[in-house]
Amino acid sequence: MSGEGGNIAVRFRQARRFDLVLGCIALLSAFLNIFGIWKDQFANSYYTAAVTSMLHSWHNFFFASFDPAGYITIDKPPVAFWVQTAFAYLFGVHGWSVVLPQALAGVGSVLLIYYLVKPAFGKTAARLASLVMACSPIAVAVSRTNNIDSLLVFTLLLATWMLFRAISTQKPLWVLGAFAVIGVGFNMKMFQAYMVVPAFYLFYLLAFKGDWRKKLATLAAATVVLVVVTFSWAAIVDAIPQANRPYIGGSRTNSVLELALQYNGISRLEGMGGPGGGGAPGQPQMQRNGEGSVSSKLTESSNANDNGRPRQLPGPGGNGAQQQMPPSGGNGSQGFGPSVGGNGPQAPGGDGQASQGRGRGGGMFGTGYPGPLRLFQSELSGQISWLLPLVGFACLVLLADIRRRRALTAKQRETLFWLGWLLPGMVFFSVAGFYHQYYLIMLAPPIAALAGAGWVELYNLYREQRGWNTWLLPVALLAATAFELYILQPYQKQIGTGWSIAIGTAGAAIALGLVLGIAARKIRPFSPLITKILAGAGMLVLLAAPLYWSATLLLYGDNSSMPAAGPGDKMTFNLGPGGGGARGSNTDAQLLAYVTRNNTGEPCLFATTDSQTAQSYIIAGRSVIALGGFSGGDNTLVKLEQMVKDKQIKFFLISPGAGLGGGGRDGNNEVASWIRAHSTEVPAAEWQSGSDQDGATGMGGAQALYKINE
Repeated sequence: MSGEGGNIAVRFRQARRFDLVLGCIALLSAFLNIFGIWKDQFANSYYTAAVTSMLHSWHNFFFASFDPAGYITIDKPPVAFWVQTAFAYLFGVHGWSVVLPQALAGVGSVLLIYYLVKPAFGKTAARLASLVMACSPIAVAVSRTNNIDSLLVFTLLLATWMLFRAISTQKPLWVLGAFAVIGVGFNMKMFQAYMVVPAFYLFYLLAFKGDWRKKLATLAAATVVLVVVTFSWAAIVDAIPQANRPYIGGSRTNSVLELALQYNGISRLEGMGGPGGGGAPGQPQMQRNGEGSVSSKLTESSNANDNGRPRQLPGPGGNGAQQQMPPSGGNGSQGFGPSVGGNGPQAPGGDGQASQGRGRGGGMFGTGYPGPLRLFQSELSGQISWLLPLVGFACLVLLADIRRRRALTAKQRETLFWLGWLLPGMVFFSVAGFYHQYYLIMLAPPIAALAGAGWVELYNLYREQRGWNTWLLPVALLAATAFELYILQPYQKQIGTGWSIAIGTAGAAIALGLVLGIAARKIRPFSPLITKILAGAGMLVLLAAPLYWSATLLLYGDNSSMPAAGPGDKMTFNLGPGGGGARGSNTDAQLLAYVTRNNTGEPCLFATTDSQTAQSYIIAGRSVIALGGFSGGDNTLVKLEQMVKDKQIKFFLISPGAGLGGGGRDGNNEVASWIRAHSTEVPAAEWQSGSDQDGATGMGGAQALYKINE
């Protein structure tokens, strides 16, 4: 009994070690990430359709096939979608079931930040860091969708934990594991995972003990592991004969390696020849296929919230008239998706940029214009940049005496690690030609860690009253408050002036209180409790606006295709039929009835041009393929000819007089031309009921049904 009682006492003491404050922060994160996700019927339908198809067979599961027939893959590696498919297998295919893994990953990232920061910087810093992570607007926005960036960040934080474990235990095996996990991250979203690699190399070289030969040997082995895990799936897929696997969506040469290096690699930096960040104001150009496609992303920018109601752009009082983006493609050109010319979609005001809030200024997808201050532009600052001034002060104090030390402290090493993560990401997002706002979640972990650790260090310097360092805390608070007022300024018409007045007044008042504490130290110093309250209140003031930005997703609904937070997110495109990402209900019953009635044993009911039309049918359980992949730009003619030869398909739904896609790729017209040369158009009266049907009108005009010649 005594032994059992002793064990119970030990377990009780261990249970008491759980930080209740951390538990509350995790609950806040769970609420922000999960509440209301059941309202989104199909989330990002492109990915949900893929999950639906991956449930059909292990073949589709392994390759991440977009369609049940295994014709073409999505334009991403499969690992994150394996996780989503597992959840869909357990709970069924729903919007919430494919979103849930990302929501839980967001909570997991909050917990991991705490346990990464605590050993070197202490419990208070860890709490603040986890709270900052929980309140980061873009992190919340992505975690509420089935876009995979939240899972990627969680994976990279898990790799970070393994690296820190390697340093604390001095066991090389943990180093190998950490780099292997980065390789797993690559198989989620390719080279985006490599943003953290410089930080891993730097931290290992600074912190791991031993002679340089052994250190370099371990690092070389870790690099080999990284490369092997990184390209393992790509090597297997590319080695399989093309006739025995799906076409690699988004690639030009039906190769995973080319997809990684070009479309998901160099093209991100160069901008894909379109408006991802470098287009002239008001003059976006047509993008090539895949995630970077204007045609696809305009379609995916839903003009309705999760309940099917139009999103509202509130006025100063919170109730405003609906404002919708005019449709593009009005120049008469046809194809798969709009032909975006100089007019483009415009925000209210007609100049091609959002007059208020996030909108679509700065190159179609709201990512601002390349340059050293890009993250401080209104298009991006509200998503991730709120605490960047504080991070600057944090690095100043955390690395202040680095030159005077022979050996770096644990705090300094980890500060350099988080800087090694943050700075390459900031450089990329400042100069890259194409990305979406939700990629900025990559900056959330280092900002959270440095903000939490830095605030505590500033407080310690203030409390110790050591010369000029004493003034850094109130100055940092004032600088960060002023920057937040700068971020809030463009949103005055949407949210009113109350937020700016409250945050500005509170920040200035707390800073003044801290200054008075310095002045009063020779007369009657503030008590430690008052000093703690002032410092804690200052951090909470700085988190008020980011928390509100995150909460707008619960108040106004999500955009599952291009997630972003803040009141500006209600500005939308009016796309007409097919808008809203081609939700699952957007199927043409008359078309389905005709192709089903005339099916003579072909496994595929029909093929359409791109994913926007196909995905709603796939989610509904129909075997439909997208010939051109995500936005119609992939040249899959060889595979199509083989399918027709094998009598796997005979109906095609395409736009007359147009090639497949508008991305300007030479091979796009080949598929459409081949179909017209070997098929006969079915009279519209036989498969359409009267005027335009849902799913019968594409972005480029009315669609036509073709039947392969016998």
